[in-house]
Amino acid sequence: MGLKLFFLTTEITPFANATSLADFSANVPLLLQAKDHDIRIMHPKYGFISERKFILREVIRLREIPFLFDGKDQMTSAKSAFIPRTRVQVYFLEHLDWFKPLSNLVYKSKNGRILSDNPMRYSFYGNASLATLPHLFWCPDIIICNGWQSSMVPIIYNQRYKEEKFYKGIKTVQVIHSIDECSVFSRKAYEAAGVKVPDTIKGKSINTFEVSSHFSDHIIVFNTPGNNVANKLLKLNGVKANKKKLSIIDLDSIETPDYSAIANEMEIILKKLSG
Repeated sequence: MGLKLFFLTTEITPFANATSLADFSANVPLLLQAKDHDIRIMHPKYGFISERKFILREVIRLREIPFLFDGKDQMTSAKSAFIPRTRVQVYFLEHLDWFKPLSNLVYKSKNGRILSDNPMRYSFYGNASLATLPHLFWCPDIIICNGWQSSMVPIIYNQRYKEEKFYKGIKTVQVIHSIDECSVFSRKAYEAAGVKVPDTIKGKSINTFEVSSHFSDHIIVFNTPGNNVANKLLKLNGVKANKKKLSIIDLDSIETPDYSAIANEMEIILKKLSG
């Protein structure tokens, strides 16, 4: 029997393509779906994504979804589409302030600087993604959190949703593709999410993977040639303390990874986690 997988990503080819995460998020869900898993994707609706070209459809039950963020009542909505030429369903989260204004650089301004509000934006995304689930009338077995962009979901789930009847029993898996300056978050992003960072993590700036490692049920790390991501992560005390959760997948190429092999290895990990 297949698993129900909620796949969180902020890029998918051809909708948004700023990093290698886009191709990963187009190929791996398709391959997992082919293995009879029920997979659904949550993705921000950036302003440059054409609703006409990609046939984004309005879903009545996904209009005006309420949740709390930054101490205020917030509202989001979502439209539905499919990855072109597949039956992989994608829900596009809408918000006029956080998602619509972004250019196709997604995380950077036109001068190449990383957007300073990325942590708050993707804190909002994590909160909104979890709030949307009951409106889908579908509860996943596992939430797959891709990259730093979805890294706040494990702590938000554990501290705000885990004990609610609908959400009980969901597992979270943090997938780490790289570690760089984008993975450093301000404490304000966590405060806005309504969660408390462990006391063992000090400082105003926090590596989001260190926090995630405490709350994820499992962590999948991708090493690439010349970039041992796992070794870098294990220098973080929080990750080191949770190293038993780590599964490491070594890729033989950055440009042309074997997505079939990746999906096979991920499926083994996910099935084992689901029990």
